[in-house]
Amino acid sequence: MPAAKRQETTAHVHSPAIEDYLEQIHNLIEGKGYARVVDIAKNLGISQASVTNMIQRLDAEGYVVYERYRGVVMTESGKKIGQEIARRHEVLTRLLSGFGLDPQTVHEDVEGMEHHMSRATLDVLTLLMEELEGNPRLMAKLKERLSARASA
Repeated sequence: MPAAKRQETTAHVHSPAIEDYLEQIHNLIEGKGYARVVDIAKNLGISQASVTNMIQRLDAEGYVVYERYRGVVMTESGKKIGQEIARRHEVLTRLLSGFGLDPQTVHEDVEGMEHHMSRATLDVLTLLMEELEGNPRLMAKLKERLSARASA
């Protein structure tokens, strides 16, 4: 029997590094109205030269438009991917934070998971997150069970 075909991921970008850059650019533009190499480098904790190299690659691949000394603008395809990555990040962060996990653990786990999920899985997690946020009694019950497991 042939193996089941894996669902498409939410974005069609193959590299987690590219997704991280597009996510950062998206978040900067959403928050500040613009994205500069210096800000991307600061947020990712890497050199401006490394950021410039990747931005030039993203420009060549049609995800951004980069003009030296002017900053980075996302193309429509870049915006779409940036929004999808931001959505994955938000859903995972809200879901895990809702269980009271410490922020550092949530951050590290989300960064690891956000690049490796199908659209179908994201839809399931979104539904769970929405239901749990809308049902405080159920969330409290699940937190209690989780706490009991941790103390056992």
